Amino acid sequence: MGGFFGVAAKTDCVSDLFYGTDYHSHLGTKRGGMAVQNSSEIRRSIHNIESNYFRSKFDPDLPKFNGNTGIGVISDYDAQPLVIGSHLGSFAIVTVGRINNMSDLEKKAFRQKTHFTETAGGRTNPTELTAMLISEADSFEQGIRHAQEEIQGSCSMLLLTETGIYAARDRLGRTPISVGKKNGAFAAASESCAFPNLGYELDRHLGPGEVVRLTPDGCEQCLPPGEAMQVCAFLWVYYGYPASEYEGVNVEHVRNRCGAALARNDHIEIDCVAGIPDSGIGHAIGYAAEKQIPYVRPFVKYTPTWPRSFMPQNQTHRDLVARMKLIPIRKLIEGKKLLFCEDSIVRGTQLKGNVQILFDCGAEEVHMRPACPTLIYPCVFLNFSTSRSTLALAGRRIIHELEGENECHLPEYATAGSEKSHAMVDRIREELKLTSLKYQRLEDLVAAIGLPKEKVCTHCWDGSSFC
Repeated sequence: MGGFFGVAAKTDCVSDLFYGTDYHSHLGTKRGGMAVQNSSEIRRSIHNIESNYFRSKFDPDLPKFNGNTGIGVISDYDAQPLVIGSHLGSFAIVTVGRINNMSDLEKKAFRQKTHFTETAGGRTNPTELTAMLISEADSFEQGIRHAQEEIQGSCSMLLLTETGIYAARDRLGRTPISVGKKNGAFAAASESCAFPNLGYELDRHLGPGEVVRLTPDGCEQCLPPGEAMQVCAFLWVYYGYPASEYEGVNVEHVRNRCGAALARNDHIEIDCVAGIPDSGIGHAIGYAAEKQIPYVRPFVKYTPTWPRSFMPQNQTHRDLVARMKLIPIRKLIEGKKLLFCEDSIVRGTQLKGNVQILFDCGAEEVHMRPACPTLIYPCVFLNFSTSRSTLALAGRRIIHELEGENECHLPEYATAGSEKSHAMVDRIREELKLTSLKYQRLEDLVAAIGLPKEKVCTHCWDGSSFC
């Protein structure tokens, strides 16, 4: 996915930028970058962070940075920030999102004899493509509007310019941007959890398509928000950090409510409740509190030497990390009827191994309660579950086994309580060797978030969306 942080301050901003960007490390594993504007130039640094922490990679670079404005990014894909020279002046840019019409935009650019320099693996860097669209206009404000109109998918961005930092949320607000303030500084972040320990207080959440310009003296609105919004619901279920909030709704609070909703719809006899670390914990606490059943930790996560396990592309590596990071506590497992809350079941391969470990440690029963419905439709708006085939999704794979190439029944499988949904869930349960498996109902997930259904993107569960 990815996340970014930008700051405009009356004093040197490098420390805030460094730590503020680091607070987005849970959103990506491949590249990290920072760019700072000083009196004479934009200084930039980019590192591969696949095998190390952002902080340890960038700490040696800090002495060469100085300036009052800067932007940083953690990315799962392309190298960023980019520094662009244009008729608008030099600027640095970072983006988060996914451009679905890259090919069409590339062809249009080539017809105009435009070239791209930031290519890797034969593909154009989407951040450079976004910068090109911005540079086609007569001002940064007009350029951002032009880019958002041309891009299909989603693209939130920060632009570092001589006159401040432009923060622009994607047209339908699928990814969030929050603004924080303190004496002499304003900041923009994908995750509001970056603010408190740096002394910022949350000032506002940008609306869908809204553009603001940050300076040390304030936050100026450049383009107003649109009315339509489709913020990604998976932010609350899994991606978001517990201390963050989007649209004024805290992540951990939603997870507690998700767990409580699962509990209200459950009637099994168990000894205790647990969460698959880390994102399943908030859901499990909500379940345990609602049922008044003990919450325990039969799995603990070992993080000191396994820091980068977010979404490795290699399946063998994913399985290895899953097995090595979660350590079972036999004393809390043996002879117990355990219920686990999990954020979701994507492929199911890692979870299958963890379930087997529990039975090997003497568990009498293992029940699983994912906090969201079955993932059936690959995400087409953010870079989640996009590098794998559709059939890599556990639910979609089972549907293919049951229906072959016929996809006309997908809506019925996505309908909780339907005969086909029951058949799909039971097959997944058998594959994972679970005693029971029961997914969250979509209406309960939306209710836990607390926003109107039409303002929340639920495409990966029910296929509904608008562009």
